[in-house]
Amino acid sequence: MHAGSYKIAQSVLVVIYTPQGEVLLLQRTLGDGHGGDFWQSVTGSKDTHDEPWEQVAAREVWEETGIDAHAQGCKLQDWGLENIYTIYPQWLHRYAPGTFVNTERVFGLEVASYAQVTLNPREHTAFAWHAWREAADRCYAPSNAEAILHLPVFLPLPA
Repeated sequence: MHAGSYKIAQSVLVVIYTPQGEVLLLQRTLGDGHGGDFWQSVTGSKDTHDEPWEQVAAREVWEETGIDAHAQGCKLQDWGLENIYTIYPQWLHRYAPGTFVNTERVFGLEVASYAQVTLNPREHTAFAWHAWREAADRCYAPSNAEAILHLPVFLPLPA
């Protein structure tokens, strides 16, 4: 890779959910990099260092699911949470040499019940809607599970 093609170590995590607390998970085409399944919410890096977080979130949702985050009935919200984590070793080659940590901004996107999803086959092979606690249990990344467990703060749900 040349310097201009490295990923920026600033990304978004977008938890897409229905008013009933169903959460959309996507299965990564490349799995976990070791042959295992990898289920996640929408994620993606900034294209430029000055790209606004909300723009990154809306762009990634569109690219990965075909959902327009600004369409009627959708509510994109910055949850004011950031995860700072060590990049998984199997993906370090995507980042500039010496980059080991990523900062991830967390968003929520409320959509109408079971919004139509169109996957980008280069990134994901399947999707599924799950009750929010089940979705958290299915996530590969602990930071993704933790974000989903914050859903009751933003959406009144039964205990």
